[in-house]
Amino acid sequence: MGFEIRRAGFLGEGRVGTGLWRSAEYGKCVSEPTHHVIEDIGPDEAANLVNAGAFLLDVRENEEWVAGHAPQATHVPMGEIQDRASEIPVDRTIVCMCRVGGRSGAVAKALVAGGYDVRNVDGGMLAWAATGLPVVTDAGTPGEVV
Repeated sequence: MGFEIRRAGFLGEGRVGTGLWRSAEYGKCVSEPTHHVIEDIGPDEAANLVNAGAFLLDVRENEEWVAGHAPQATHVPMGEIQDRASEIPVDRTIVCMCRVGGRSGAVAKALVAGGYDVRNVDGGMLAWAATGLPVVTDAGTPGEVV
């Protein structure tokens, strides 16, 4: 199955929902070579961008999200990005996050290739939590990164 993101889908070829795509690293989520650079940022800079209006996109799996996430994050698991791309705003900076930064880096690369303004959180939720930034459950209680 191919996919596209042109502000509404991924750019290039791939197999969404397969082990191949889910284990993708930078540059492997799109088959077309791109010359886009993904800016990795630390959790403090990510929090500052989000507080200034950026869209925080958490691409982790459901069980990871349920255990704990950043309060301002929107959850779209990596395997659902293609089908839910319309939920990602085109008029704001996107800050991508996963557990350590690999999955979100792959999503960020595809979004940048589609014309989005994207940053990737280096170290992901583990770095976010280690910095002392809040991690909550959907109920608003303290969460944990798994």
